[in-house]
Amino acid sequence: MTVTLGLGATMASQANTLRMAEASDIASLDPYSVTESNTLGFLHHIYEPLVRYNADLKLEPALATSWEVVEPNVWRFELREGVTFHNGNSLSADDVVASIQRAIDPNAPIRVNVPTVVGARKVGDLTVEILLSTADPLLLNYLTNVYIFDKEWMVENNALNAIDLRKGEENYATTHANGTGPFRLESRQPDAKTVLAVNPKWWDTPQHNLTRIEFTPISSDATRVAALLSGEIDLMYPAPLQDVKRIDSTAGVKVLQAPSLRTIMFGLNQRDDQLHDSDIKDRNPLKDARVRKALYQAINMELIHKKVMRGNSRNSALVVAPEVPGYDAALNQRFPHDPEAAKALLAEAGYPDGFRVGLDCTNDRYVNDEEICQAVVSMWARVGIKANLTAQSKGNHFQKMLGGGSDIYMFGWATLPMLDTFSALTGFLATPADKLGTWNPGGYSNARIDSLIGDISSELDEPKRRAMLAETLEIARDEVAVIPLHQQPLSWGIRDGITLPQTPDDKPRLWYAKVN
Repeated sequence: MTVTLGLGATMASQANTLRMAEASDIASLDPYSVTESNTLGFLHHIYEPLVRYNADLKLEPALATSWEVVEPNVWRFELREGVTFHNGNSLSADDVVASIQRAIDPNAPIRVNVPTVVGARKVGDLTVEILLSTADPLLLNYLTNVYIFDKEWMVENNALNAIDLRKGEENYATTHANGTGPFRLESRQPDAKTVLAVNPKWWDTPQHNLTRIEFTPISSDATRVAALLSGEIDLMYPAPLQDVKRIDSTAGVKVLQAPSLRTIMFGLNQRDDQLHDSDIKDRNPLKDARVRKALYQAINMELIHKKVMRGNSRNSALVVAPEVPGYDAALNQRFPHDPEAAKALLAEAGYPDGFRVGLDCTNDRYVNDEEICQAVVSMWARVGIKANLTAQSKGNHFQKMLGGGSDIYMFGWATLPMLDTFSALTGFLATPADKLGTWNPGGYSNARIDSLIGDISSELDEPKRRAMLAETLEIARDEVAVIPLHQQPLSWGIRDGITLPQTPDDKPRLWYAKVN
């Protein structure tokens, strides 16, 4: 390798450089200016939250060592002693208060990740209280994406106020970084390379042995694979499914694969009285649960699993993955693939000859997205459903879908950053209103689910809360609110000698990585 760590670097330390590549660059060095998950995942190596997810996606202390609910809308956090920022400043309650205030600034995009937080106050040098608008059982989940800044550093560099990258705003924190994390920023060339060096004064006991991380964005799948096979990089993600066998058959590299948190689904227009692209003009067939179930049972998910996904997906009857709190294994039973039953349901609903319907899919967002939809078109044709497939780029797809222009539409949901079933409820199972149902352009509505959402949002008794979550999942499954397909696979290419846990949220946590 040609990289060095300075005059004192040894050959051993150079060998502990991990070179990684992803399909796109991080958007900014300011984790409050964006909500993009890949950016926040990478910046977690520099900055840290009060609580974090470990390799098993379980919450654990980070910059806070303990917490308690003082009142339903007041949480108290005790901070870790002896933590220093990369510039040498000590962590204090002032830093946390300033960071919380920055995160909830109306101009901060990350504000949506802490919807109930209204403020913070210093109680002692290492004690902070976070104030909420209402009781919130998911506060800790939300705080995993609120990274703590050094207040003195922000003041010195005129970065105390939040900025919105979507508006073209920038400040010192956009191009510089000063966190408490296991790695510190060494250099950054946007769209070219970002280099991190190990933080020798990290408060935690390192489980990694890295001294340096080099991150290079490589948008082309073919170029990214070639870089791994040639030894130019040590870790790449995603690894295209069509290249898995090629990678695995090459000496010195392999593919790590597992189901992800992201569930791929078809949403259905249940809002309009007439579909956009159909030969049925006097009514909307998708408003009938029998039709929705017929569409569901006409899809051979086992065939898609084996042929399209090459055995790497995980078929699902629910809208959340098994790793997501609130998931209920007893409910995860798909309606059987049964074309004859589907035909009978269509006939019972008044469509013995089927009908035409529009199907909108992405061709560049999810794993083998267009191939999935092509397979479904063929399956639906066998029961009389003539799906007119439009497969296009994610930008055009989501503009049409979220604008209410689709009949049946593909979308995926990973429950991030909340990592809880409640994310699915508020995102696409709630009746669209205010901030609820923002990903429910099909207009699915169930009064019982809406009522449960209100109760779940403030229920601090976890067993009661889980029971209510399960009830919503059962209702959505039985009514075919959407048609769940599968959890798509994670696929990382990695060089032999690198050990790294692969977590379902698709975020490499390199503080667990080792170069052997």
